[in-house]
Amino acid sequence: MKYHTVKPTKKLSNIVRFYWMLEGSISSDKPYIHRTLANASPELIFHYKGPFEELTFDDKSEKSFLTGVHAQTNIIRRFIVKTDFGIFGVFLQPYAIPVLFGIPSLEIKNELPDLVSLLGQEGRDLTEKMMLAKDNMERLSIINQFLEQRLTQFERPEVIQATKIIFKTKGQINIKQLSEKLSLSQRQFERKFKEHVGFTPKSFSRIVRFNALLWNYKKENASLTEIAYDFGYYDQAHFIQDFKQFSGYNPKTYFSGNAKEVFYAP
Repeated sequence: MKYHTVKPTKKLSNIVRFYWMLEGSISSDKPYIHRTLANASPELIFHYKGPFEELTFDDKSEKSFLTGVHAQTNIIRRFIVKTDFGIFGVFLQPYAIPVLFGIPSLEIKNELPDLVSLLGQEGRDLTEKMMLAKDNMERLSIINQFLEQRLTQFERPEVIQATKIIFKTKGQINIKQLSEKLSLSQRQFERKFKEHVGFTPKSFSRIVRFNALLWNYKKENASLTEIAYDFGYYDQAHFIQDFKQFSGYNPKTYFSGNAKEVFYAP
């Protein structure tokens, strides 16, 4: 597997967290199955080589989009590809959907809308450009131009501030105290946050903590109790329950490096 990430420009950093590119060589007799885990942020996905299909619970495959949005999610999905593949992804900020597409994040939470459904002809044009690009540097230029053209002023700066605080604390923050910090009633804060981010602040914080744990935990040979403590879980049982819900794996299996269907990014 070849995996590469790129940081956004300063102009786009408030809407893009990073870009990623993944390529793999696959033989038809040994298909690649990839499991997507709970994620606090939406992603723009472009399959420029090798179509993926989604696996249902009974392991039957269903057609998936060529280009589209993998919205923020608290559910697990599985995808399969039987040929060489290439993917260009844009890892967006949690509040990016209203800014880029003019719809509440809540409308597409846990969904996989394709770009044509979201953007019509503009989605077709972008898909064609990304598919025909000679390489990922050209795709990066194309997507940056698209994002800059669609970038609008976000009307809820307190939601942006809240997501930044939740990320900074790795999801370990009291929501009531957070709403007070933003000078909003808890009810008003939770309603606006859910509309623009797709989850309540509490649910979002749980997913952020899970994501932070996946990406940042480097301590070798740590016990589950140590990991739970380091990320603010009440106890080991609570930690295991959350981890299984958001990944489908026991954390011991995941952190041993033996979780199948998971790409361990370098």
